Amino acid sequence: MSQLLIVLDATIVNIALPTAQQALHISDADRQWMITAYTLAFGGLLLLGGRIADFTGRKRAFIIGLLGFAAASALGGLATNAGLLFAARALQGAFGALMAPAALSLLTVTFTEPKERARAFGVYGAIAGGGGAVGLLLGGLLTEYASWRWTLLVSTPIAILAALAAARFVGESRAEGNTRYDLPGALTSTAGLVALVYGFTKASEDGWDSATTIGFLVAAAVLLVAFVVIELRSSHPLLPMRVILDRNRGGSFLAALLIGSGLFGVFLFLTFYLQITLGYSALMTGVAFLPFTLGIILGAGFSAQLQTRVGPRLLMFGGLLLSTVGMVMLTRIGVDTGFWTHVFPAELVISFGMGVTFGPMSNTALVGVADHDAGVASALINTTQQIGGSLGTALLNTIFTSAVAGYIADHQASASDPASLTAAATVHSYTVAFWWSAALIGLAAVLALVLVRAGRDEVAANPNAPAMA
Repeated sequence: MSQLLIVLDATIVNIALPTAQQALHISDADRQWMITAYTLAFGGLLLLGGRIADFTGRKRAFIIGLLGFAAASALGGLATNAGLLFAARALQGAFGALMAPAALSLLTVTFTEPKERARAFGVYGAIAGGGGAVGLLLGGLLTEYASWRWTLLVSTPIAILAALAAARFVGESRAEGNTRYDLPGALTSTAGLVALVYGFTKASEDGWDSATTIGFLVAAAVLLVAFVVIELRSSHPLLPMRVILDRNRGGSFLAALLIGSGLFGVFLFLTFYLQITLGYSALMTGVAFLPFTLGIILGAGFSAQLQTRVGPRLLMFGGLLLSTVGMVMLTRIGVDTGFWTHVFPAELVISFGMGVTFGPMSNTALVGVADHDAGVASALINTTQQIGGSLGTALLNTIFTSAVAGYIADHQASASDPASLTAAATVHSYTVAFWWSAALIGLAAVLALVLVRAGRDEVAANPNAPAMA
């Protein structure tokens, strides 16, 4: 149930975003905070949340995370302005960062018999894989037949029910050893990422050369450099540098970061294209995203059959290259193009490529990692994808708003109908964003080809391989 909440709330608000933007009078530049506030807090605090859960008690952290998530969801659903909504989404992400690693650790320590553990992680993986599609469908249903507010409020009773069940059925466990926390590392990394995202946002409002934009980007650089220095000198680092400096693991983490950057923006702009340009209802928009789930399932099955034959490098490169092609296909959309001819084929190609990529990427991230670093390395795949999604959504939204303004300025003199000009400018700007997404995924493919060197035997023998992709 907790894993369903985490995946659900990463996608359910996508469908509701156009309606929420209109209801709360959110600007185009700021609308991405409804997504990035959640993913940034979740990704930025996930490693710290895992350590807190391990040393303070996993059951305690799990229940606190669930109840906090329930309260934050209620706050977001009842928000009366954009600031309160964004703050609630950030709180959801923060409590999710405490809940998610505690849930995974509890599964690991609860199910010790191999067959039982395989079944438990099978259920967990199925929910993780299908939760995104459930979120999109449920978001469409709730937005169309109830209110966009219910895309947030629905999480409250689920989280409370899960907390009550955990209090009754889950046993307490904690790790032994050094219980010190790298709070300076957590603060500098999270503050640096927030400053970077806010700098991108201000660039769309004030321009890249404004003092505010430059100030936030410089602050982000200083804070992130400080984070690296802290991690190198700390006796109990949040992120041990040895985990990411290995070329195989580093290649996987960089690929995950770029995948998140390119993919999250696609969901944002495709939602607006389907609803605003093609006139789809919220429910139909949710249904229109189902090919993504189908493609990922097919790609994951194909990849699983080939991992021990060709190794992770070729699968990651091939899958990412295929997804890049799908992104380029999306750049062909226009004001008058249809879903089945232009969106559906691109969705299948992108998602199949991602399905091929995710398994080998997760396995490669743990090749050669020491037992005491396995938890950090496992969490980093999720962390880098979430952080990449935050940064990519903010950057692509800035590129989108700049492209709209530029297109209107270039064509205003020759335009006879302002509404047609706005529609053309909007769709043109979607395609610009998709080109950037294609470039990010393409760069991930190149990095996988250059950096990943792990052979099929190394991955097959990896004792720390995750139970799910």
